[in-house]
Amino acid sequence: MKKMIRAGALIAALAVVAGATPAFAAAEPIAAAPADPAPTYRNPLNLELPDGVSAEQCADPDVIRSQTPGDDAWYLFCTRDALVTGEVDGDGEPVFYSIPSYRSTNLVDWVFQGEALPTKPAWIGDGDMWAPDAAFVGGSYRLYYTATETTGPGGGPAIGVATSDSLAGPWTDSGAAVVEPQAPPGGNPNDRRWTFDPEVLVDGDTAYIYYGSYFGGISVRTLSADGLTSDPASQIEIAISNRYEGVNVVEHDGWYYMLASATNCCNGPLTAYSVFAGRSQSPTGPFVDRTGTSLLAGRVGGTPVLHQNGNRWIGTGHNTVVTDLSGQQWIVYHAVDRTDPWFLDGSYTKRPVLMDPLDWVDGWPVTRGGEGPSDSPHPAPVTAPGQAAGYTPVLAEVQQPGEPIPALSDEFDGTELGEQWSWTREPDPTGHGVADGVFSWQTQQSDLNLGEGAAGLVTEPAPAGDYVVDTKVSIDLPADGCCQNYVQGGLVVYTDDGHYIKLGVASIWETRQTEFGKRSEPGNPGYGNTVGGPVGEQTYLRLVREHSDTENLYTAFTSLDGSSWDEAGTWTTPLEESATPRIGLVSMAGAGFTTTFDYVRVFELAVDPVVTEPTPAQPAPEPGSASTAPTGEAALAATGLDAVPPLAAVVALLLAGIALRLGGTRRARSTHRAEG
Repeated sequence: MKKMIRAGALIAALAVVAGATPAFAAAEPIAAAPADPAPTYRNPLNLELPDGVSAEQCADPDVIRSQTPGDDAWYLFCTRDALVTGEVDGDGEPVFYSIPSYRSTNLVDWVFQGEALPTKPAWIGDGDMWAPDAAFVGGSYRLYYTATETTGPGGGPAIGVATSDSLAGPWTDSGAAVVEPQAPPGGNPNDRRWTFDPEVLVDGDTAYIYYGSYFGGISVRTLSADGLTSDPASQIEIAISNRYEGVNVVEHDGWYYMLASATNCCNGPLTAYSVFAGRSQSPTGPFVDRTGTSLLAGRVGGTPVLHQNGNRWIGTGHNTVVTDLSGQQWIVYHAVDRTDPWFLDGSYTKRPVLMDPLDWVDGWPVTRGGEGPSDSPHPAPVTAPGQAAGYTPVLAEVQQPGEPIPALSDEFDGTELGEQWSWTREPDPTGHGVADGVFSWQTQQSDLNLGEGAAGLVTEPAPAGDYVVDTKVSIDLPADGCCQNYVQGGLVVYTDDGHYIKLGVASIWETRQTEFGKRSEPGNPGYGNTVGGPVGEQTYLRLVREHSDTENLYTAFTSLDGSSWDEAGTWTTPLEESATPRIGLVSMAGAGFTTTFDYVRVFELAVDPVVTEPTPAQPAPEPGSASTAPTGEAALAATGLDAVPPLAAVVALLLAGIALRLGGTRRARSTHRAEG
């Protein structure tokens, strides 16, 4: 029940691992006259169009505050998209808006300003314009965007740029690429990498542009002083292919944090886009996650920042970060309402824009104190002088194992599986066995899907109530290199071949990732996935089952040491299924390797989580006064989350795949496993 409770809470609660001691540093008391608190808001944000109708989506959002004298509002830019269901042109096709822009004075209510680039630049030909990023470079504003195609020799995606003296426009396109089409690093020179999703960071006298996506990875270059060209010789690769896109770089307390999105942005009701972080002391990397794992490694790194939590919001990603007048940061991102996922005919995923607080725990960002996306009235940002902050972060509850259930646990100490296990489509018995304290199982060429030739699996009954199941798994895949797609092994909560939840270690092109997937057949789509923390020589996997009055909630965790866990998000299933789900193990999707399980341990779900008290809020400065927005360690204290001493085994939150965007939408490229 906890997931449903925390999804509806007005103020989120961040939680610590059982036995850990909260280490909060309260802000210094502020001697100030009482101030009106910031109002509340509820996701999604309101985007008002000229006819009073609200726009239904704003994918790939970017928010920037104006520096123009007399205009201190915020501006929001969105990818090229259709905005209103039923609005069609003369051919009956949806009306698309080319980088729609909005203005707001409170970060909640946005008023449409128009299309930033209503006329498509000639140099992009039939290409589209996605993922805008506005920045102040060279004394004026620059609006960078993805050009999905270009007219030059060989064509291919590029990054374009338009200029203006005001965020309100008008914008004038430069007429050429600021980052040209190019081959993937180390790849076929005739191929064209996905030069997508620009992000610009101005650091002192130098401006950097980040770009890239699944095909080709993420790169960074330096920009010219005027921001209109970039230096190819300065290019540095900072994230491996087939893991990240939609980069946003945030400087915090002497570190540069690269926030990037993973998996499929646009998979209807099974979308599971999510955001991860790596950090570096240089804008050009190398970036590593909380475990020290590089974002360039084959066993790719990434510390979860934002992912779905079991409420209606799924597919949370492609973010930007904005700071309010109190110093509180907010993560703005698009998501999918799983109760209303389609914009058009079951093929065009609708992505409204959401906003939640971004907090810092032990040097790493988490969304809403670790609670993830909100779906209830929530304190709004401080956007008026003298306004008191309404939001106060506290650590979110994290599910913990309770009493062990010995009858369903197996240490694999004997010579055969425990009597609780039974096979479905048992593979060749010579390919699996128990010895030397482990269960070893050769990977099968087949997969779990409907129809003939589905993979075999071994299952045991699941407890009647809420529970936790842990295992430690390894697969003798090479640490990196392509292509053992999509060999995997791990845990499954299995109803039948068309209905299951799966958490495992998987090979995805040149990467090794922890994949958390859901199959629901028949359906459109039938399968969706997200990813978790990094893979090790041995990887610890944890699945937690909770329930509401109507749904099962399955939350995944991964770990490199069995002590510090990353959360990978929550999938839901109907509470009443035609058959009772069972706990199972899989080893499949490609022959020639062996999955080894050290144990399977099943526990009751622990109760009585630790709850922390809120800390004082910081009011916005009065007009004409010096800013009271805290920075550095003071900023951590002001959010109630101190970095010293570290929270003992605080669970950081988690969140990765492949997507190709066509015709104003993003559609999957099969770098993820093509289920079914």
